[in-house]
Amino acid sequence: MSDQGSLFFSPAQVSELLGITPEEVVSLIHDGRLRGTRLGEPASWRVEKQSVRDYLDDENEASRRHALWHQSNVASLPEVWGSHASF
Repeated sequence: MSDQGSLFFSPAQVSELLGITPEEVVSLIHDGRLRGTRLGEPASWRVEKQSVRDYLDDENEASRRHALWHQSNVASLPEVWGSHASF
């Protein structure tokens, strides 16, 4: 984003990065999946940049594990019955 020195993103910036709405970003903060704080007067949400990186890492790991689990539960007929099975 334009402010390279900042430690925080706005919910709008995070929503753009993640492809979700700013309201969903705030929900992720409330759920503890993103670390955020209310700053300024009037107070507005700010999300730690590192928190967004951590969230993306966690989501990627969850996807990787899901794919591995799915692969382990899907077998072709030759794998189950052997390559020379007669039907």
